Amino acid sequence: MKLLVTGGAGFIGSCFVRTALTEGWAKQVVNFDKLSYAGNLENVAPVAEHAGYQFVHADICDAEAVEKALRDEAPDAIVHFAAESHVDRSIHSPAPVIQTNFNGTFTLLEAARRAKIARFVHVSTDEVYGSIDAPHDADESYPLRASSPYSASKAGSDLLALSYFTTYRLNVSVTRASNNYGPYQFPEKLIPLMISNALEDKPLPVYGDGQQVRDWLYVEDHCRAIRTVLEKGRAGEVYNVGGNCSLPNLEVVQRILRATGKAESLITRVTDRPGHDRRYALTNAKLTGETGWRPQIDFSDGLQATVDWYIRHKAWVERIKSGEYTRFYELNYSGRAG
Repeated sequence: MKLLVTGGAGFIGSCFVRTALTEGWAKQVVNFDKLSYAGNLENVAPVAEHAGYQFVHADICDAEAVEKALRDEAPDAIVHFAAESHVDRSIHSPAPVIQTNFNGTFTLLEAARRAKIARFVHVSTDEVYGSIDAPHDADESYPLRASSPYSASKAGSDLLALSYFTTYRLNVSVTRASNNYGPYQFPEKLIPLMISNALEDKPLPVYGDGQQVRDWLYVEDHCRAIRTVLEKGRAGEVYNVGGNCSLPNLEVVQRILRATGKAESLITRVTDRPGHDRRYALTNAKLTGETGWRPQIDFSDGLQATVDWYIRHKAWVERIKSGEYTRFYELNYSGRAG
């Protein structure tokens, strides 16, 4: 199978690229990424020399570049990760998330339709369901109640993707995953930020009372789920992907402090952000029932593995924070971009 993966230099996308090539279930992977602030080619360095790997430096909003890539590479399937994914950034500056997440998805879907791409998996988020009161969990028919420009842009792109199945019979499936964590995550999201700050004895900022509940999914489990949907998912369907591990943010931070041997005095309460959803919760019953997929990594094990990775890769974190990864791309990959 030959895949075109958008956003393959990002956190989840790069894990998917690495997994697909190292496990050998994809013979070729074309990584289509514009390398925004969270895109980092060091994330795919372990497979950069793989015979089946190719990098195309381009933006999904660029229709000409997208059409050229599909024409030149003729992939069997598209797995669409590329997105502006940080809620705080979307609140302060909503235009980029609408441009990339909605308009970029439209550009990609249109090109896929014209190129008659055989399979398209659109990767989304549980945030489209909004805050859910306990003890309820969202299934795939749960109403969409997006709270931020980010989640609204993803909800819109989900519906757009599904409309391409209904109207044009494009073989599209949508996945909606809970909060991911693991190696190579840009240190602005909760877990990598808290690990990074703890290791440097810096304050760990916790919004409000810290009782916002999130379900946690190890990134490799997520990538296995996407592969499962790619191979077994039904066209026109949505599949939730969760880790079966709901925890308040404060407890996650406290676990990180224990794992890093740091004191809870590093926790600093900060003013809650606008429209902060109180609880995300979803059920995997549909995906498990249809395909047998289940998360394999226990949160305690996954969190310890993540902490250990960040301890071993402090230089990576420093390069990310300094923007050095941009220079890394220019020095090592600019001549190989397609």
